[in-house]
Amino acid sequence: MSDHRSDMVLGEEAGDVRRFWGRLGLPGLIDVHTHFMPERVLHKVWDYFDANGPLIGGLEWPITYREEEAERTALLREFGVRAFTAMLYPHKPGMAEWLNGWAADFARRTPDCLHTATLYPEPGVETYVRGAVEAGARVFKAHVQVGAYDPADERLQQAWGVLAEARIPVVMHCGSGPAPGKYTGPEPIARVLARHPKLRLIVAHMGMPEYEEFLDLAERYDQVRLDTTMAFTDFTEGFMPFPRQALPRLAALGDRILLGSDFPNIPYPYLHQLHALERLGFGQEWLRAVCHDNATCLFGL
Repeated sequence: MSDHRSDMVLGEEAGDVRRFWGRLGLPGLIDVHTHFMPERVLHKVWDYFDANGPLIGGLEWPITYREEEAERTALLREFGVRAFTAMLYPHKPGMAEWLNGWAADFARRTPDCLHTATLYPEPGVETYVRGAVEAGARVFKAHVQVGAYDPADERLQQAWGVLAEARIPVVMHCGSGPAPGKYTGPEPIARVLARHPKLRLIVAHMGMPEYEEFLDLAERYDQVRLDTTMAFTDFTEGFMPFPRQALPRLAALGDRILLGSDFPNIPYPYLHQLHALERLGFGQEWLRAVCHDNATCLFGL
């Protein structure tokens, strides 16, 4: 399956992942933060990681699952991931609507992928966001760091309103990790939530490194959730550790934390994210909610 990880190794990992959720009594996993996008776009993303670009903080970041699209979807199924997403995002105007067309087609041919769409602050954004909603989009992705835009930009306000009214979640990379952007951090998104308090925001990466500030927003707004993507792993704990004093707050918000992985763009095996959650010591009920049940409720699965 892979040019650098043997079928045997991947098969063993799949067995270990399945045993993890099997021990919890779950029918599988739901991963709200996986990346699928046009292959030439994804390969450019991989090239950026290979070059240790500034948006990844100059970190060594080897891509663990550098397979072709069909192999990556097959591997998620072998892991027992019952539903996943196609997190894709524009970095310039005129790109989002094209990506949405690709994602709609990907969802049609990949029924276990939640139909994903994206947006950018540009003329016509409300129109194509509304079109994506009408076409069946179930989750949106926004990447404030890569897109280098203010999420409170006036051009986005009607689009956020459409998504809030439609109750469609938005996974947003709005924290300042692994490297800060001009509009990252809690303050810009706090301005969005002040205007759209019912927006179903899923803060990617637990909002790293502003973990506590994004927990504040989740405690203030009942529709704010956080995904676990890369948080608590050895890799992330090495440079942006989760504050120990905030762990009780994280445990208490167990009904609004969602499993995310960043597959395939992770520098370690998929299983490690699951073990990182388990070693928090919050117990099986918390793990069942985070790894499956919360997303089941949110997406009506």
